[in-house]
Amino acid sequence: MSLVELFLIGISLSMDAFAVSICKGLSVGAIKPKHMLLAGLWFGGFQALMPLTGYLLGSTFEQYITSIDHWVAFILLGIIGFNMVKESREESDEQDSSFAFKAMLVLAVATSIDALAVGITFAFLSVDIIPAIAIIGCTTFIFSAAGIKIGSVFGAKYKSKAELFGGIVLIALGVKILIEHLFFGG
Repeated sequence: MSLVELFLIGISLSMDAFAVSICKGLSVGAIKPKHMLLAGLWFGGFQALMPLTGYLLGSTFEQYITSIDHWVAFILLGIIGFNMVKESREESDEQDSSFAFKAMLVLAVATSIDALAVGITFAFLSVDIIPAIAIIGCTTFIFSAAGIKIGSVFGAKYKSKAELFGGIVLIALGVKILIEHLFFGG
């Protein structure tokens, strides 16, 4: 998988955290640099940890499903992408302004579940996991920190567009993987 593809996956996976960060920025009122840093660390950290966990799980079971790995990647990325597109069309719940451990842990886990599935896909595609999780974690850190600021300045108008974009990119990558395998032996 190329660096451009990894970067696109990083951007796509960060869209949930970006959307939540925008809502957090809306709810905080007067933001401080520590708010941006906390959001970036929580969301970026979990977005890096979950694909690593998925990769380790996928590597363990890779020998059993190598013949259908392209279908698994296509289905997982498709489901995640369609869920993101669907969520972009729904009204969101109000976010609270707390940056406490318990509040951020729940949000970080919730926004990174899709990254776990992508990590499983990475194992089937033999992706070099260290650069992949570094790109995903750093991208999510930047998007989350920026989301806090954007939320405080512009409001929620970009939340659904971010989720829609992320979903479309993940679906497109899933289709690309399937087409490469079926037609080009990739």
